[in-house]
Amino acid sequence: MEDTQVYYVDVLLPLHLPGTYTYRVPQEYNGEVQVGARVVVQFGAKNSRMYSAVVRRIHQETPQWKSKYIMAVLDTEPIVTERQMEFWEWMGRYYMCSPGDVMAVALPAGLKLASESAVAIHPDFSGELSSLTKYELMVVQLLTDHPVMRVVDISRAIGIQKIMPLIRGMIEREIVVMDEELRQRFTPRKAAYVRLNDTLLSQQQAADSSPNLGEQPDSQLKALFDDLERKKRVKQVEVLMQFLQLSHFGKEPVAKRELPQGSALQTLVKNGVLLVEERIESRLKDYSDAETTDPRSIVLNDEQQAAFSALHSPLSTHLLHGVTSSGKTEVYIKMIDEVVRDGHQALFLLPEIALTAQIINRLRKYFGNRVGVYHSRFSASERTEVWHRTLRGDYQVLLGARSAVFLPFKDLKLIIVDEEHDNSYKQFEPSPRYHARDAALYLARLWDARTVLGSATPSVETYWNAENGKYGLATITKRYGGYSLPKVECIDMKEAHRQKMAKGHFSVQLLEAIKDALDNKRQVILFQNRRGFSLRLECDDCHEVPHCVHCDVSLVYHKASNSLRCHYCGYSIPVPQECPACHSTHLKMTGVGTERIEEDLQILFPEASVARMDLDSTLQKNQYLEILSDFEHRRIDILVGTQMVTKGLDFERVSVVGIVNADNIINYPSFRSFERAFQQMTQVSGRAGRHGSGGRVIIQTYNPHHQVIANVMDNDYQGLYEEQIQERRVFRYPPFYRLIEITLKHRDADLLNSAADWMAMQLRGAFAGRVLGPEYPLVSRIRGLYLKQITLRFERTEPIADAKRVIRQIGDDLTKQDGHSGITLIYDVDPS
Repeated sequence: MEDTQVYYVDVLLPLHLPGTYTYRVPQEYNGEVQVGARVVVQFGAKNSRMYSAVVRRIHQETPQWKSKYIMAVLDTEPIVTERQMEFWEWMGRYYMCSPGDVMAVALPAGLKLASESAVAIHPDFSGELSSLTKYELMVVQLLTDHPVMRVVDISRAIGIQKIMPLIRGMIEREIVVMDEELRQRFTPRKAAYVRLNDTLLSQQQAADSSPNLGEQPDSQLKALFDDLERKKRVKQVEVLMQFLQLSHFGKEPVAKRELPQGSALQTLVKNGVLLVEERIESRLKDYSDAETTDPRSIVLNDEQQAAFSALHSPLSTHLLHGVTSSGKTEVYIKMIDEVVRDGHQALFLLPEIALTAQIINRLRKYFGNRVGVYHSRFSASERTEVWHRTLRGDYQVLLGARSAVFLPFKDLKLIIVDEEHDNSYKQFEPSPRYHARDAALYLARLWDARTVLGSATPSVETYWNAENGKYGLATITKRYGGYSLPKVECIDMKEAHRQKMAKGHFSVQLLEAIKDALDNKRQVILFQNRRGFSLRLECDDCHEVPHCVHCDVSLVYHKASNSLRCHYCGYSIPVPQECPACHSTHLKMTGVGTERIEEDLQILFPEASVARMDLDSTLQKNQYLEILSDFEHRRIDILVGTQMVTKGLDFERVSVVGIVNADNIINYPSFRSFERAFQQMTQVSGRAGRHGSGGRVIIQTYNPHHQVIANVMDNDYQGLYEEQIQERRVFRYPPFYRLIEITLKHRDADLLNSAADWMAMQLRGAFAGRVLGPEYPLVSRIRGLYLKQITLRFERTEPIADAKRVIRQIGDDLTKQDGHSGITLIYDVDPS
């Protein structure tokens, strides 16, 4: 019976909007619309744009205003689950953004539709051309040859920039119609497959199943071969034989690309011997045939077993604090195996995509095709396919970087956040500015799942929660296999230069350690937390330094492109031949980046293979995988890198790690700088001597007596933690206080100052004693916009949901004021 009732839907749009919007369901779609499925709606002034929206609620509550109709239903089944939408809504509330902001980041691009203005001939146009102007006639002629064209393409074809008035006039006279052409980005991958003619196949199957081999029916296939050989169709015989081998004598179709392409194959298809059909195939590599090992074969040592047992305490969240190379991954695999055996799902989060290659191989060794991988280096179509397969429940183990928290899980019971301290888990642009570790904790609560946070250098907040009983704590104090931690040495570069015990940026001790490692067929990792060749170009006479025209930062020299580049906006200029201020030719490079270190090492060790891993050298999709593979297979002797090389990589033959300039890390202006410096130096030190070869770590610094360096040399996390926790208690920083950072942006510095002062005054009225600023940040202008920041501090025990609402209201009031409407406001909850 036809459903004639009136229904409405509240939908989420992937836009920076405060909530949901209500649309009416056309009667023909009654029964087809589902919560979590996508529909097409018009939104914006004069219905100028179309979007795919996700249905949040279906109801029969008539809205107070006239609602538009949804235009199409895109999904027969939901693509977003109820728990996902609850997760999105929590993220919007906690991180002070809209659910649409979350949706825009959460959904893979393949599930979002691109909308472009398109023009076609009006179906009621009479065809009368005499009344048309010259340009109108050109438009009609174009649309006769191309039934649908984008406005921008018509403008380009007829040579008119301001074409919209012309198109609008033609629409009003019903000559053309403008609609929104929706293009779905994700289309299943299709490939041509070849199969045997049905008659020949049935004959072959009958022959195969005959119980008496001596009385098999005459085979048409045999007759075909005889006929081809008699006619000397040698190439057709070869193609047919190859097809039969690949198809197990016609039982399975064969991808056309696997057969020799040419006239022989075409003739067999034309004569009906072989049939070609299109099939949908996966973009993802199939591991179903790979041999797997039973995870129960992993034997844990005493410390690992004790940690494994501790992770099963009644608390839902645990910190696994294990030194580098202590075998935390084996404990993770055991935890995952328990979940998988019970038919549930596990999520394994990693901070860097570069880490996934090694972990993928280890997980697939035990779980094979049940492992799904999801990260930003996948294409839009690959990410969409992983999304659909996760929704179907094809994967039991999901591995990925921070965006993997948005996947549509079916039965999630374990979340592992490896290297939980890592700052890469924090998203900075665009909104939501979430931290994947903290978001994972809420996701686990939604699923009633267990969470394991793992690190050799936990964040101060996480360790404080473990110390105070909020999290369980499991520790591993020794390296797996009984191997010792690497020996850490500190070189005073001031003294080294004074005694002429340094060559350029390298101490003699570091160069000797590199030489010994190379002589012994070992490998070396050098860490420098600055990319580029030189940090700046400086005039030796007037000390002028070229700056970015859009940002308040100096330009960095990149030798590969022979240019000065801004690392914030990408602006670049050729290297000047003279100082633009005083025209002196006495220009010098100061500072050193990874590119310069790579070049210097190639000169100092010409026989060694040197490679660099930083943002510049890994821009292409699989470049980082190639570098890591080459290093793992010893095709690279020395690997130079930024913080990419500090993560949990495991290489057997690395015996020397060098930290070229520790002061760059320590002296960063942030309350987390000492914590981060300790984490980065300890983590990169942990790459040395992991398999018993004896490791050596050399830290170069101009401040050898710094407490952080002493903590790294002694591997004294507890000492660093106790010092940091005291400072943060005194100066009111996390974990004792929550921070909310508000950034205001505008092109006019005076207007920005006025707006920032007004907002700070309003905030002080609402939150006395909790407001810092406004003040310019370290980089006060980026991409032509001036920045000012206001920071609010709230006691950890104080609920701040109401405070967030007040902050948002003050921000909304600011942007509604005359003259302040152009101000951009950015809210960052728990800034890193």
